[in-house]
Amino acid sequence: MRLTEIFRSVIANLASNKFRLFLTTLGIIVGSATIVLVISIGSGGQKSVEEQFSRLNADIITVMGGRESNLEISDDDLEYIRENSTLLKNSEIFYQGNVSVSAGYEDFSGSALGVHENFSNINNFVVEYGNFIEEENVDKREKKAVLGSEVASSLFENSSDAVGETLKIKGRRYLIVGVLKQNGKMVGFSSADEAIFFPYSTYESYIAGKKSKAAIMLQASSVQETSDLNTEVTDILNKEYASTGGNPFMIRDAGSALTSAKESASLMTILLTSVAVIVLVVGGIGIMNVLFVSVKERTKEIGILKALGAKRKDILLIFLFESIAISVIGGTLGIGISFIAVPLMKYTSIPVIPSFDAYILAALFSLVTGVFFGYYPALSASKLKPIDALRYE
Repeated sequence: MRLTEIFRSVIANLASNKFRLFLTTLGIIVGSATIVLVISIGSGGQKSVEEQFSRLNADIITVMGGRESNLEISDDDLEYIRENSTLLKNSEIFYQGNVSVSAGYEDFSGSALGVHENFSNINNFVVEYGNFIEEENVDKREKKAVLGSEVASSLFENSSDAVGETLKIKGRRYLIVGVLKQNGKMVGFSSADEAIFFPYSTYESYIAGKKSKAAIMLQASSVQETSDLNTEVTDILNKEYASTGGNPFMIRDAGSALTSAKESASLMTILLTSVAVIVLVVGGIGIMNVLFVSVKERTKEIGILKALGAKRKDILLIFLFESIAISVIGGTLGIGISFIAVPLMKYTSIPVIPSFDAYILAALFSLVTGVFFGYYPALSASKLKPIDALRYE
């Protein structure tokens, strides 16, 4: 038989059983649509995790005094780490505590940090009004302050009015020299938007209380190296404090948490994709059942075709192409439904990022399902002997 005749036979048979065709394709439709949605949701979930952890400075580790030790981190510790680390991109020491301030008739209680100029570079702060703390302010122990966006909006009607005004803390006045743009980042245990920044030396001399703690912020060359930097710094501090039992400090690592969260999101995507594949397998079993029924119904037709000269290969191709056609139609409809469903998902709280790879994977799985589950019934049909097929009642 010529290929055109085989295709004509396949089309005629599918067209004569439209309702059966629809029911058979349902499993493939659901499976392929599910694959696209699951991968899109997985990609959206991973992106959401990255965005959330970007606020935690995922390429940064923070070293601070340990819970079981009164020892505070110092400039000497920072210098020792700088000299021995091979993975360090940037670093700075800072103070962190709480402070109560007043500006005009408004009061604010929140986080206060004593920092150097480099602190802004490490955290990628953007100053909306004025300037950030400069090293000259630290050297001269100047009473100056920079406000986080939330602090500025709490103390002043317009954040732009804050620059040039003063804060009052414990009877001392501090000139406001800048206001940060809202960024959502975390520094130490606090949100940068809800913090007030002072020159490091000024904070140390005038503001630091018993609850204020010095800490070191260490930036890795990349997020992927954060965990390695954590290990390296731990080894360095263990060596430095070997005589007193090893590293006495606590190390926080947002990068490792990011990696774990991304791995969890990837695992969930794999599990959900597995469910979608199972749906496709169930759809494939449906195709196999329908083809076996079709072979039984068309046994005499097969006998006639063989009697007229059709070869085993021709019969196999007729039924195999039917199976492939069913799966391709189902896969196309499923992908079409996903084109509608993915944009609609954006109106829910579920993060979704459409992926071209997801559509390719869904189409590939549909095609493979048709070939895999259609081959055995097609092979069975091709093996029928003409005389037995013609006698079949």
